[in-house]
Amino acid sequence: MNDFPWLLTMIAVPAVGAAVVAALPKGREQIAKQTALGVSLVVLLLAVLTTAAFDVGGERFQLTTSVAWIPDFGVDFALGVDGIALVMLLLIGVLVPVVVLASWRDTAPGNRSMRTFFAWLLLLESFMIGVFAATDVFLFYVFFEAMLVPMYFLIGSFGGPRRQYAAVKFFLYSLVGGLVMLASVIGLYVVSAGQLGEGTFAFDALRQLEIDPNVQRLLFLGFFIAFAIKAPLVPFHTWLPDSGAEAPIGGAVLLVGVLDKVGTFGFIRYCLPLFPDASRYFAPWVLVLAVAGVLYAALLAMGQSDMKRLVAYTSVAHFGFIALGIFAFTTEATTGAVLYMVNHGISTGLLFLVVGMLIARGGSRQVGDYGGVARQAPLLAGVFLVAGLASLALPGTNSFVSEFLVLIGSFPTRPVFTVLATVGIVLAALYVLLVYQRTMHGPPRGVLLEPAPEGATTGTPAPGGGGATAATATLEAPALAPARLRVQDLSPRELAVAAPMVALVIALGVYPQPLIDLVEPAVAATMVDVGADPAGVTPEAPGGTD
Repeated sequence: MNDFPWLLTMIAVPAVGAAVVAALPKGREQIAKQTALGVSLVVLLLAVLTTAAFDVGGERFQLTTSVAWIPDFGVDFALGVDGIALVMLLLIGVLVPVVVLASWRDTAPGNRSMRTFFAWLLLLESFMIGVFAATDVFLFYVFFEAMLVPMYFLIGSFGGPRRQYAAVKFFLYSLVGGLVMLASVIGLYVVSAGQLGEGTFAFDALRQLEIDPNVQRLLFLGFFIAFAIKAPLVPFHTWLPDSGAEAPIGGAVLLVGVLDKVGTFGFIRYCLPLFPDASRYFAPWVLVLAVAGVLYAALLAMGQSDMKRLVAYTSVAHFGFIALGIFAFTTEATTGAVLYMVNHGISTGLLFLVVGMLIARGGSRQVGDYGGVARQAPLLAGVFLVAGLASLALPGTNSFVSEFLVLIGSFPTRPVFTVLATVGIVLAALYVLLVYQRTMHGPPRGVLLEPAPEGATTGTPAPGGGGATAATATLEAPALAPARLRVQDLSPRELAVAAPMVALVIALGVYPQPLIDLVEPAVAATMVDVGADPAGVTPEAPGGTD
């Protein structure tokens, strides 16, 4: 079973599926949807089988495949997973079929076809799997850059009114970061050629190099900038609110649920093991950015009137917690950070999906255009509440375990940063509960109002309502029944979308041990690489303090 090329198959299946969907003739939208859903479910099955084939107590990288690609430059098409990469593949396997089903009734703007949307979605899935499975640094870079193309078209062709601006901004930010990282990739190749006699991009070989601390710092910065933009950390975050707000809901789920995790995954996989001295040297500065992101993004989220931008800013705050866990240099905190990557993808993905369902009903992204939704759509309100509580890390939800591990793991080594980050928990409760209370409870208002009773007039534009009308009373008719929202509750298809996500939020909140067992050995090995023991005793960085 372990000899089967699981990872190569996982990359190939959605790539072939994308080609099949793209080749379908026009007008075959239903077949395109069914094909995309079927392919994504096959990938989920492959992810589960790959997990079953993985030996938790075995070697660090397993299920490996390596084929010479560009032998003159030491480049191999090399794949393999440790526990950290494996849980990200499981996350991809879960989210993509959910996104396909959530996008089932979507319509493309202009003359575009949803067939193209699903083709780009499957190609993106292939590239996302490749970026987490690559064990050759050059191959990782290729997948890292290749992901930009399908996401650019998903945002630019199928997004909101400012989709072109958001798509270009996303592409340019990510491309600049990738080019900076390419300089460091080339630098690693040169260093390896000097020490080994021939250049290599193999991760295991690069991890054994003895790199001068000053050279490490330069190479570290190249990787760090690319990953900080992708994560995103403050002040590299400004592309995410625009992209998250303008992307179609399915694209936004994958953007904040998976693509952003490539940045934090890169910190763990490449920055810490390849540049341990530089990681310790720059750790205090990274922690400043992490805590600043937690507080700054939370305050910005509280002031947002656009629901999609609000959710995007919550992600920036959460990534601050993840970075805190990674650069605390303890097994406990880093395990929490990896779990946070998975759980954030589930909880924030669910939050984006529910927001999308609400927007589809009201035709507006503005918080102020909604109210009293829970009266007519209790299931929608209930799922919104679960997603919101998971986002603020309520005990019993999946995010709580992650946040708790990050905080108790980082406190022994980074007490000041940990205490400051806990303020973000209070702010998270404020921005989540405020948006829930304003949209789900209170008096009905704003969008999709039923015709007012006799004696009232209609037709006044609702502020920010995107074309909706508000019922207003005439002076001659002072006694009017309150306006009522016509909000339909979740359909069977929407229940099928939300139910597995809600189940994961609760299941991983109650019993996260299977994920911890998968992740912990790889995290412990990374701590050894960076020079920290499980208790977090980290040697000083050469020429400075940690």
